[in-house]
Amino acid sequence: MSFARVRALVVVGVLSVAALVFVVVALVRDSQRDFANGDGCAADAPLADIRLPDDPAEVKVKVLNGTSKSGLAEAVTSEFKNRRFAVENPSKSKTKFKGVAEIRFGPEAVGKAQLLRAYFLAQSEMVYSPKRKGPVIEIVIGDEYQQLATTTEVNQSLVEIGEPTLPPGACLKPVEAKAKNDD
Repeated sequence: MSFARVRALVVVGVLSVAALVFVVVALVRDSQRDFANGDGCAADAPLADIRLPDDPAEVKVKVLNGTSKSGLAEAVTSEFKNRRFAVENPSKSKTKFKGVAEIRFGPEAVGKAQLLRAYFLAQSEMVYSPKRKGPVIEIVIGDEYQQLATTTEVNQSLVEIGEPTLPPGACLKPVEAKAKNDD
């Protein structure tokens, strides 16, 4: 074996050992390893579900009309129903809203609210309330609303806005084990 080949094998061996040591040190000193398990959360911290839903039928929506246009909430509710969302009866908002839409949600609907945000092409205002109970998401339609996004636009918007993030003061909700029937 030539000297150059021995030298190359020694360099590759040293680099392999260095990479292995680096990985072990990174895993041992990982300060976020308990984050995914919910360890270190305050006892009263709300558990947030940040998973994007697989099916729109998993998302419960209540549309509120924040404009002076009559019938707008009913029309938007009908649009969501046609897109297979679970909808509640629309109503009038107590306050007027000037933007496109305001999405109000609690810890149980963080990921679902992110999906709804994509239907407004990320031009909606997200309002998180840690005290809000239940999976229902309220959408206040504003003066600048024109229409819901198409399926292609929703997919592009989801890529643009990215994964849902954990709201401040909340902890990750443990993922439930899927039923054996899902296989």
